Amino acid sequence: MSSWILVADSARARLFNAETTESALSEIESMIHPEAQQHEQKLTSDLPGSQAGGATGSHHSVGGKTAPKKYEAVKFARELCKYLEAAHNAQKFSQLIVVAAPTFLGSLRKEMSSNVAKVITLEIDKDIVEQDVNSIRGHLPTILPHLAS
Repeated sequence: MSSWILVADSARARLFNAETTESALSEIESMIHPEAQQHEQKLTSDLPGSQAGGATGSHHSVGGKTAPKKYEAVKFARELCKYLEAAHNAQKFSQLIVVAAPTFLGSLRKEMSSNVAKVITLEIDKDIVEQDVNSIRGHLPTILPHLAS
């Protein structure tokens, strides 16, 4: 079974396959989360806003405390982790390398199932999802880490 490499940020994820510890990467999947690319105002236009507090002139916010961009990032991390869990259960990969923008890496860690977390051999906190495949491979070790059999 092969290694998968997930390269992601809050708006886009790319999955690569590496057949051996020294092989080139081949892209097997690309996913986009368009909501994360929208401006904050567009994300909040349908949400409750602030209301005037009557005679005192005070204002208060109506709604949750999570910023819409953060909410969308967590939502995308959850979707990615569900995808990885299903692929792992289907035995499509035996180990995983995760390369993600630093704040998004934290979201992935929180949403990752313990089954998938056990097969992660390397995590890199870099935002390189927009780079070409050769540049991405250049950010990884020459010999990819692997789990002992």
